[in-house]
Amino acid sequence: MLEWNEKINLTAITEPDEIILKHFIDSFTIEKYIEKSSKVIDVGTGAGFPGIPLKIIRPDIEMTLVDSLQKRITFLEEIINKLGMTQISAIHARAEEIGKDENHREKYDCVTSRAVANLTTLVEYMIPLCKIKGKTICMKGSNIADELEEAQKAIKILEGKIENTESFTLPQTDIARNIIIIEKEKSTPKQYPRKAGTPAKQPLV
Repeated sequence: MLEWNEKINLTAITEPDEIILKHFIDSFTIEKYIEKSSKVIDVGTGAGFPGIPLKIIRPDIEMTLVDSLQKRITFLEEIINKLGMTQISAIHARAEEIGKDENHREKYDCVTSRAVANLTTLVEYMIPLCKIKGKTICMKGSNIADELEEAQKAIKILEGKIENTESFTLPQTDIARNIIIIEKEKSTPKQYPRKAGTPAKQPLV
């Protein structure tokens, strides 16, 4: 990752110890919420977080990585090949596009995303991909109270319901993290996600 980071922007964190803590250990924090043999999609995966670390420690899951930048997908494909990983793929697509694709829409037991967008925008990217009774797992930093309040309407429109929130600090630090678990109750209305760029410009508030 550090070698590729010199060519393309994968991470602003470049100290090995910080990478282990803020990328890998952080990614592991949602593992307990993913049921055995789940079909998982990681939206806006970037350098492969949390998708790649989760797949390493949970070979039972089927993992799909999605990112809008082809250079990142090329990097992820090299990682997958070098590690000899199976039941994992990397797709170049915008979240709004893949959420409309019948091969992916409402096909996943678990949808993950980490540090991608404001929660109101993020749930419009994620919930359409989730099966009914599946889980959408949003990984956020600190101070999420306002985001949670603002996202209530969007979550309801998209037919989700907040099941649980977990607040914690990363080991041996004071770095705050929050995990928001949303259960999909019914099929998301067909008009969502809206066309590319709209969820960010005109959030469902």
